[in-house]
Amino acid sequence: MSSEKSSELKPLNIAILTVSDTRGADEDTSGQFLEDNVVEAGHHLIARRILPDDVYLVRALMSGWIADPDIHAIIITGGTGFHERDSTPEAVAPLLDKTIDGFGEEFRRLSAAEIGTSTIQSRAFGGLANHTVIFCLPGSTGACRTGWNGILSTQLDSRYGPCNFSALALRKPDRPHHRLHEKIGNRGQR
Repeated sequence: MSSEKSSELKPLNIAILTVSDTRGADEDTSGQFLEDNVVEAGHHLIARRILPDDVYLVRALMSGWIADPDIHAIIITGGTGFHERDSTPEAVAPLLDKTIDGFGEEFRRLSAAEIGTSTIQSRAFGGLANHTVIFCLPGSTGACRTGWNGILSTQLDSRYGPCNFSALALRKPDRPHHRLHEKIGNRGQR
């Protein structure tokens, strides 16, 4: 198996979601950190939203983004703790085809060096759905920095070897929305 990688970045189309009951655009430092780093890395920011901690709102938006052929990767910040309204894992997990168990494990390992055993209160996780790579991070800017610098910057980079998630995300099937709507709309018609 060859570990040669292209020397040229194959940029991904990335969407960022901040899940918070208290942050608006001006207070969303973690979402801004992720946006800045996604763009600086050479990827395309295709969407950025802020939603309250509501499992159904998050799940609805995620379903649309997962189905969108133009979105290769989604990074979510917030809603991964143990507060009563933290519900990002519950919103996203049912949508996944596969989990990326190593992401949460590696995130907590890296975090332990910074916050000690408090890292066990993070429910950071990753997964795949419809060839969309999804990473869920805690809501603090420090946690986003740890996740981006320690994991995401390389795993979303097509040049990183021996493996990364870029090639998988770029194989996402092209299913224009109008074709999907036509197929659904034609059911039940005589």
